[in-house]
Amino acid sequence: MGKAVYSNATELLITADSGGSNGVRVRLWKVALQELANETGLRISVCHYPPGTSKWNKIEHRMFCHITENWRGRPLTSREVIVNSIANTTTTSVLSINSELDESDYATGIKVSDEELSAVCITKNKFHGDWNYKISPNLSR
Repeated sequence: MGKAVYSNATELLITADSGGSNGVRVRLWKVALQELANETGLRISVCHYPPGTSKWNKIEHRMFCHITENWRGRPLTSREVIVNSIANTTTTSVLSINSELDESDYATGIKVSDEELSAVCITKNKFHGDWNYKISPNLSR
């Protein structure tokens, strides 16, 4: 979604919780980010919030209260209803939210080998390198 607006970008910043599928210890998350970096040519900086502090995520904090208000108790009967409710959320301060339904099938239980993980071009930040790191495109591809 941002490619057209930020066509000259060289880096992408991702702020993420410390748990779930994008957690600090999730090997598949880092391998998938390497694939994204390779595909886009972008350096990807990742900053994880410490455990239990996702409420500090300003984007989520600013967004979810308005999404909830927009739902107004409507039954969430399908994925399309959920995505459309999110996509149609705006505020008077010009916050707009983009969303789209991803109907792709994703395999579960994928194991990432030590070899696959070691192929990730990751540089840890000096400050909490386990939570904050950069993944660079693999130029040898």
